[in-house]
Amino acid sequence: MIHYQLRCSQDHGFDGWFKDSAAFEKGAAAGFVDCPICGDTKVRRDLMAPAIGKARPEPAPAEPPPPAAATPEPPAVTTAGPMPAQLLSLLQRMRAEVEKNCDHVGRDFAEEARRMHRGESERRGIYGEATADEAEALAEEGIEVGQIPWVPRADG
Repeated sequence: MIHYQLRCSQDHGFDGWFKDSAAFEKGAAAGFVDCPICGDTKVRRDLMAPAIGKARPEPAPAEPPPPAAATPEPPAVTTAGPMPAQLLSLLQRMRAEVEKNCDHVGRDFAEEARRMHRGESERRGIYGEATADEAEALAEEGIEVGQIPWVPRADG
């Protein structure tokens, strides 16, 4: 994987990870690399600081470290870091498509999904809010639903 600092034609800076430089070039030429701030697909690599390795290896320790069993293992901790710019951009595009092509039914999502399932309402794409219990009940009734991470719009 290779990490690039990127910049769009609107001068927004962001970063991205790619398989290799050819993957970046191909994706950028096809318009698949876009700015997470404005959606601009005119993206170029920005200047980056070079990675500089250590001048010499560290000396070996004077005595061997204690066996693993003698050292208590730290508790497992997970943290959520910032969302990668490419993922945020994809989720913002997904949100825009959902909002453009589906009807927002708000908190009536579960009931509207049931009405459509029973043929009482026109079948169409809908989105809205449902609790975890409502989503589970819909699944048990054979009604397919999905959950999408709802990120802020690209236009702010």
